[in-house]
Amino acid sequence: MNELDQRLRAFIKYAYENATAVKNRFDQAGITPNDIQGVADLTKIPVFPKDRLIQLQQTDPPFGGMVTVPREKVTHIFFSPGPIYEPAPEPDEANWDIAVEALRLSGFRPGEIVLNSFSYHLVPAGFLFDGAFTRMGCTVVPGGTGNSDLQVKMAYDLQATGYAGTPSFLLSLLEKAKEQGIELAIDHAIVSAEPLLPPLRAAIERFGVKIGNAYATAEFGIMALNTGSGLAFQLFAEPLVEVVDPETGQSVGPGEAGEIVVTNFSRVYPLIRIGTGDMAVNMDPHPGQSRQTERGIILVGRSGDAVKVRGMFVHPNQLGFAARQVPGVLKVQGVVTQPDNKDYFVVKAEVAEGVAATAVTTPLQEMIKNLCRIRVDAVEYLPPGGLGENAPGMVDGREWGR
Repeated sequence: MNELDQRLRAFIKYAYENATAVKNRFDQAGITPNDIQGVADLTKIPVFPKDRLIQLQQTDPPFGGMVTVPREKVTHIFFSPGPIYEPAPEPDEANWDIAVEALRLSGFRPGEIVLNSFSYHLVPAGFLFDGAFTRMGCTVVPGGTGNSDLQVKMAYDLQATGYAGTPSFLLSLLEKAKEQGIELAIDHAIVSAEPLLPPLRAAIERFGVKIGNAYATAEFGIMALNTGSGLAFQLFAEPLVEVVDPETGQSVGPGEAGEIVVTNFSRVYPLIRIGTGDMAVNMDPHPGQSRQTERGIILVGRSGDAVKVRGMFVHPNQLGFAARQVPGVLKVQGVVTQPDNKDYFVVKAEVAEGVAATAVTTPLQEMIKNLCRIRVDAVEYLPPGGLGENAPGMVDGREWGR
C-alpha cells in the first residue's frame, strides 16, 4: 500500500467516526471504512451530489452533520447558493499550500502589491485568496467586488503588479484605465469563478497580462490551474479529483467527458466523493498509472440545473422563488450568454394578463439581485404559457468550446 492509499484509509476511518453524516452515508450504502483500502476503492462509495448538502443542512443545521468539531471551534462560516453553509479551512490544511503554489505558478512573488477583487462578502473566495497571498508574503489590497473606478485608482496609486478576481472584471479595469489615459502596472493575474474563453483571454493578454486560470470551488479551494493558451487545467496533488460517468459513478476513460467528483482530506469538513456538477474531459496520459499531478481536465459545462453567472451559481429554485415574490410574475427562465467577453444575464418572464411589464421590471430585478446576488442585465416578457411547461429554469448559452 502506497503513502496516498494509507493516508486515504486513515482519513476515511476518521471521517466515519467523527462526522455523523459520513457514518450515515456509509451505513446506508452498506459499506464500512475497511472497504476503502485505497484510492482504487473510492468507486465503492456512491457519489454524493453537492445539492444534497442543502437537504442535510436543513435537517440538521447548520452543517448537516458534515463537520467534526463543535460549531464554536469554527472560525468563519461562508455561504454558497442553495443555501449551503461552509466552515473555513483550518490554518494548517493543505489547500492553503496548494493556493500558494497556484499563485507562484501564475507569476506572483513575495513582497509585491496585489489587488484582490474576489468577493469578501459571504462567499469564501476573497478570504481564501487573501490568506494565500499573505502566506506568500504579498501585500493585499482588499478590493472586493464593484467600485471599478475606485479599484482602478487604488491599483494605479499603489502600483499593484498582480490581480486576483474574475477575468471579466479584470478586463473592465484594464479598459477603464485605458479610457482614463493611465497604464496599470498589473502584468500577471490569477482568475477564477467564471469561464475564461479564448476571446476573453486574448483581450486581457493584449494588455500584457500573464494569466493563471484556476479551477476552484468554495468547498475544495483551488484544484487545478491553466497557465497556457489551451483549455486543459493541470491538477494539483490534492484534493483527490475523479472524472466519472454521472450514471454509474465509475471513472471515464481518457478523452471522455464526465462529472468532476472530489474527495478532500479535511479533518474539520471531510468531504468524500462530492459531485460538483461540473463536467470535464478526462486528460490522463497513462490510465491507471498516472499520478494526479500528471492528469488534466478540460471543463465543458455543468451537469445539473445550476448555472454560474459572473462567478456565482444561480439555481433555478432560487430564481423561481425570487420571481414569486413579485406580484404578476408567473414563471421565469434565466439565460446567460457572453457577448463582448462578459457574462450577460437575461431573465425571461411570463406575466399575468393585465399586468404591465413596466410595473414589475424594477421589482423583479431587485428581488433577483437580493436573493440570488446576481444583477439582471435585461428582462424579456412573455404571455402566460410563453415559456412552455418543460422549459429549464436556467439556460447556459455560452460557447464553452470556442
